[in-house]
Amino acid sequence: MNKIKKLITLIPDLWNNFLNRVTLKYRHVSCRQMPVIHGRLKIYGHGRIALGKGVTINSSASSNPIGGDCRTVFSIVPGAVLTIGDRVGISNSTIVCHSCVTLGNDVVIGGNVKIYDTDFHKLSEGQRELDDREAARKGAVAIRDRAFVGAHSIILKGVTIGEGAVIGAGSVVTKNVPAGEVWAGNPAVKVKA
Repeated sequence: MNKIKKLITLIPDLWNNFLNRVTLKYRHVSCRQMPVIHGRLKIYGHGRIALGKGVTINSSASSNPIGGDCRTVFSIVPGAVLTIGDRVGISNSTIVCHSCVTLGNDVVIGGNVKIYDTDFHKLSEGQRELDDREAARKGAVAIRDRAFVGAHSIILKGVTIGEGAVIGAGSVVTKNVPAGEVWAGNPAVKVKA
């Protein structure tokens, strides 16, 4: 009976592994080492993606119950660049890249985090109707080495999170976070140096 259970769980894992490899190849993702992906990674768009060594991506309910109701999604437009360093962990999160998003080495992205380097559309009412996404404000996002972003947080355009900084769960980060500090809240503010 145990062999049958193992086989039943192994088949979806093998299928997801195959689909992830096809997706990475089709999207021309540069991998210094094949990432470990639990579940199925979704990639939309044809921008440039580079992954370092030792990257782990959770993308299913069974891989992490926190944020497990969604998959990990990379949405990257042509001309944009998403760079993920070595030993980065991402769990059931979304990265939207219209300009540049960089995750340093040893970064941990908690369950259901959203990282957006764009406003997606103009902010004024009359201009929103034009649906000119090219005209939307953009700003590079950088999350430096060893930073930790807690579950359900949102990182907005133009933000840099410093080395070793911690973002508390459920935070909305709208401005730069210095290295080594702990920030939390909506909008996120410094809670500990």
